[in-house]
Parts: sequence; structure tokens; C-alpha cells
Amino acid sequence: MRKKIFAVLSVAGALVLSACEQPSEQKDQALDIDITRLNENIKILSSDEFEGRAPATIGEEKTVAFLKGKFETLGLKPGNGDSYFQEAKLVEITTAPTADMLIETAVGKTALKYGPEYMGWTKRLEEEVSLENSEMIFVGYGIVAPEYDWNDYEGLDVKGKTVVILVNDPGYATQNPELFTGNAMTYYGRWTYKFEEAARQGAAGAIVIHETLPAAYPWAVVEGSWSGPQFSLESADGGASRVKVESWIQGAQADKIFAAAGLDYKALSDLAATRAFKAVDLKAKMSITLNSSIKHSASKNVVAVLPGTDLADEYIIHMAHWDHLGKDESLEGDQIYNGASDNATGTAGLIELAHAYAKGTAPRRSVMFLAVAAEEQGTLGSEYYAKHPLVPHHKTVAAINMDVLNNLGPTHDVTIVGYGSSELDDYVDAAVKAVNRVANPDPSPEKGSYYRSDHFSLAKFGVPAVYFGGGVDHMEKGRAWMMAQKEEFTANHYHKVSDEYSPDWDMRGAVEDIKLMYNVGFKLANEDSFPNWREGNEFRAKRDAMMQK
Repeated sequence: MRKKIFAVLSVAGALVLSACEQPSEQKDQALDIDITRLNENIKILSSDEFEGRAPATIGEEKTVAFLKGKFETLGLKPGNGDSYFQEAKLVEITTAPTADMLIETAVGKTALKYGPEYMGWTKRLEEEVSLENSEMIFVGYGIVAPEYDWNDYEGLDVKGKTVVILVNDPGYATQNPELFTGNAMTYYGRWTYKFEEAARQGAAGAIVIHETLPAAYPWAVVEGSWSGPQFSLESADGGASRVKVESWIQGAQADKIFAAAGLDYKALSDLAATRAFKAVDLKAKMSITLNSSIKHSASKNVVAVLPGTDLADEYIIHMAHWDHLGKDESLEGDQIYNGASDNATGTAGLIELAHAYAKGTAPRRSVMFLAVAAEEQGTLGSEYYAKHPLVPHHKTVAAINMDVLNNLGPTHDVTIVGYGSSELDDYVDAAVKAVNRVANPDPSPEKGSYYRSDHFSLAKFGVPAVYFGGGVDHMEKGRAWMMAQKEEFTANHYHKVSDEYSPDWDMRGAVEDIKLMYNVGFKLANEDSFPNWREGNEFRAKRDAMMQK
């Protein structure tokens, strides 16, 4: 049935194109993408006035009003009926930062301090949750993956117990390309999966062990990200399907716990990356009481649309998250997480894309500009959109995401997170070839970036999606310098109050990347084909099934 529709649309589309002579791409000089305007919008969005753009705050109100005003001025239509907003119902849980995590071992009791030694929270809508003498079981990577013939919970009953889990996955640990996907993190390596699987197994508590390299960020990121208000989408069961206590501890603390039981943390971690591993009783018990305040709130995705011509019911989505971490009034000195790089740059880039489309030739397909909420809380805004799409997924051609634009200057290359996964590669390759650049896959796939930003919410539902990241081969200073700068940002500024706008930023590279995103999106918006995932990709079956409608 779908093929017949495609045939009819192809004939109709050909007639429209011959009559209107619409181009499949526009020359760069015709694009209304302005570096001065880009810088100014980044500066505004990351200013102290916007208070770190946290969901359900005055910072959100200012941010979504700012975006609505920009889209309205460009003549874009509301994307949700007569509204530019899609409201997602959230639950805000703030855990008091006073509770110790008590670990009892054969050598005595240790009280881990909230912040420097552990981070803990609950997703349950309960003002107080407690675990008392919960037995601690080391379950390696905590993965159940039939397609990789892997089950760390096989034959194990963890009901009422606390599972202790390594971050990332065995492929990264061994660098064996035949194990999982080698150096590239799979979704099984993400902390989100670890907590989800622990809940499915019936555990009462879950502790992920933090190590900087496999986690891909230092402990300060864990401490900053999980302190203060934590948001979730409202659920029918009030979070009862989650474990009572979700937490992280530092690797040094894990080493002490293992040693108290006469176990070698390093040796067991190595063994956990093999199929010979079996879960180990740590001969330790964990006790904790978390007191939380609960607040029901809402946050808004901002949605604007440029209607298409003859294929207006089919959509390209350009997306970026507008939120960051807000304010932390417990900090001395600077208390605002301005989030200039992450992701005022991407939000401002989305505005520039809107300018380019609004001022250019009308495309055949409609183009949606989706600024999503609560990414920093676990991609909640995009998850809500994916579960409540304003355009059916089988009418969504592709999603193109940007999260942290290049502020270091022009590069020979552009990073495509998700490159190799779908037929969108062909469109990217054509666009970069036209401007004598190259497209590269994620240079650090072990960090699991594909599973950490908003495009993944749509990918899970089968929509082909890519994430444009900055290049790594600087045109003037080379690759080594560029990688060093990126590593310095991750170590010293990512999710910290120091992520602030600087007039010294060189946004020329970002402008070139935005042009590439436009040319990829515009070409897709003037075709009648639907790119698919590559054969063997985990999302291919969902796409195939939806396209039978």
C-alpha cells in the first residue's frame, strides 16, 4: 500500500518540481545564517537573566517566551494546533543533601558523605524512602542482552538487595571489537539502562561505580547533575516500578568495600568483562534514608513549523534542547549554571536554521523546529514528544539534532554521531563533499554520545536520526589541539558554572556546520523518499513496521 502511495506522490512531486523548478539545495551565500546574530542569541540565552534555563523556573518562562517570539517573527506557524508549546507533565523530586550512605562490612561501618563520596536519589513519589541492611551484590556490568549472549543476572535473585554495577560495557573494557561493539558504547553501557535493568530484576537499590574514563566525565559532573531538583515524566504508578534508591559511588569507595570482603576490585572488574563472570556477594550491607520534597510541575517543548507545499503532511525535524541546570543556591560565589556551550549554542543554532528556511525557497515537505525541554534531566522533553508525537512517526522523514556547537573555529571535518547507522549518511556525505569537507563518525564512541541526546528518543521509536557534532580537525591548529580543547572543556567546564559565553569564541565553524544541517534537511524536504536504518541496525524493524501503514 505504501509503495502505491509513493508512486502517486512521485508523479505529483515531479509535476510540481517541473512547474516550480524548486531546487534540492540552496547555495550557501543565499542562506540567512548570521554569525553576529548567532553570537548575540547565545549571549542572551546564557545570560544570568535566564538563570540557567532550568525546567519549571522563571528561567524556563523567559527561554520559551524568547523562542516563541523568534519563531513568530519569522512567520513560522505554531506546531501544536494554535500553540507553539507542547506541555510535558513533570515530577520534581528534591532530595535533602544530608543523608549518609552507611556501608557495613566485616571491618566495620563506613558513612559515605552525600556529594564528595556518593550521590543518591529516588524516582519514587515518596517523601521518605529507606533501605535497611540491604545485602550488596556485585553484578558486573548489570547487563541482560540476548543478542550478545550476555546475562549478568542469570540465576540470580536480587529482590530486596542492592546491586553494584560497573559503568559502560564489556566491549569498552576489553577493546575487543568482537565483544558488544568494542570501544563504542552500546545502550547497555549507559547508566540509564543500568537502573532500568536493576528495577526489572526486582532490586531494592542500585549503585553505579564511577570511573572517569568509562563514564566519560569526572565525578564533579555526577555531583553537579544529580544534586538539587531532579525531574521525571509523570507516570501512572508514581515511580513504583523503579528501585527505591538509585546512586553512584566513586571507584575509590568501591575498592574499599571490595577489600573489606577480601576481594580485589580491579581483578573482579576485569573478570566482569568476560563470560566467565558470575555475580559476587560483597558480604556488605547498605542502609540509607532519603528525605525528599515532591513538586508537580510542567515544562514546555517549543514547536514551530514551516509548512511544505505538495508534501506538507510529511516532516523533517530539526531539534535542540533549550534547558540547562539552573541555579544552585548552596554554592558560594557563582550559583548559575549558564550552559552557554551546552546548549545555548544549539538553541541559537536552531533559530539560525529557522531563519534560513523562513527566508529561503519553500520546501515540499514541512519542516519542524523542535526546541525540547529537560534534556539535562534525562532527555525528558524529547521522550515526551516521542511518546506523544505531534506528527505521526511514519510521517516523520528524519530528525536532525544539534547539542553543543563548535566554538573553536573552522574544521576540515564534521562529526556525525550515529554515522553508519542509517541512510541519512548518504545525504550527509553529499552535503560535505559539496563544500570540500568530510564527515566522520564520533571520535569518542566509548562516551555513548548517541544515547545521551534528544535524537535518541526518536530513534527508539524507529525514526532515522543523526546528531551533528563539531569537527575535530581544526583548519589552522590541527586535530591534536582541537581534541585537547574538547577534553579541557569536559574536565573543567561541562555541567559546571564556568560554562559561560565568551566573546573570544570563534563561531565560524558553527556557522559552517549549521549550513550543512540546512542542506541535508532541505534536500530531504524536497524528496519523496523515506531514508531507513541500515540492515542489522537495532531500529530497522520498527521503521519497517511503521512504514507499512
